[in-house]
Amino acid sequence: MPVQYHSIIEEHTATRNAAGIFDVSHMGRLYFDGSDVGAALDRLTTRQVAGMAAGRIRYSLMLHEDGGILDDVLVYHLEKAGGGSQFMMVVNASNREKISKWITTQLAGTNVRLDDRTLETAMIAVQGPSALAAIAKLASFDPSGLKYYTGRIGLIAGVEAVISRTGYTGEDGCELIISASCACDVAQRVLDEISRDGGRPAGLGARDTLRLEAAMPLYGHELREDINAAQTDLAFAINVDGREFVGRAAIVAAQQRTDLPRRIGLELEGKRAGREGAALMMNDRQVGQVTSGAFAPTLEKSIAMGYVHPSFAEVGTELIVDIRGKPQPARVVPMPFYKRAR
Repeated sequence: MPVQYHSIIEEHTATRNAAGIFDVSHMGRLYFDGSDVGAALDRLTTRQVAGMAAGRIRYSLMLHEDGGILDDVLVYHLEKAGGGSQFMMVVNASNREKISKWITTQLAGTNVRLDDRTLETAMIAVQGPSALAAIAKLASFDPSGLKYYTGRIGLIAGVEAVISRTGYTGEDGCELIISASCACDVAQRVLDEISRDGGRPAGLGARDTLRLEAAMPLYGHELREDINAAQTDLAFAINVDGREFVGRAAIVAAQQRTDLPRRIGLELEGKRAGREGAALMMNDRQVGQVTSGAFAPTLEKSIAMGYVHPSFAEVGTELIVDIRGKPQPARVVPMPFYKRAR
């Protein structure tokens, strides 16, 4: 997927107003077999997987013992067409090999086996207000009947696919996992369909501005191995009560601390963007750092996420963003920056 096909703003706006199609085949797709897969994965994820009903999908984190974030993932539990069920996981592209090796090591001594099918499959995200209606014309079932973060196996343009009501843009829509051999044909059929209503292909640039407006953290930016999961403001994805998993003790310890930097949202004055690494200042003292920042096309303002000392994390706090030596006033604001109408 390129950074952009046309202009980032055009692709961003098309996704917000109609639909965008994203080739996200670079994401890793890992499948699991063996008895008690749910229990085995439950020990490796911050969110409960054991007992998860077939059809459900859960966003979760995977951690080092010290609570540092190895990756953020989606765990799928899907009914198979011929009976039974299947667990799978979508991981970040840059972490695929690292996570595959880590999981394999963690599963040693169990009968659970990992099968990396990333190169055998493709993944297409279709996002925006008209996305579900377009997919309904090509699929064997209407995806609008799925609840958020659920999925099932069906057909798309006559090809077997995992169809899930998930995404990374802040818009409604779905993601399709299909055989790589059929990917170009299916993608063209989807593109033809969304184009009737103003949809268009979108690249990495628009994907980044869309997810930033929705305050969705990105691995390598808001999520890293040197950031404890407790700092991330992702409490919904961390279940510590009544279960054990790798990194749990470190999260519990971090939750008691009052000095660890916290993730915040910022709105900047003017249109200049505070990019990753920009210092966040208060009275000539650095109190944090920007992790992601851009001009937000939907909001027509510059926004950013970053980490600051808790003393400066309260909504309304006035800070300065050091943009290449030039001070830019900013204010801590609630996240997400953008919420679609429901």
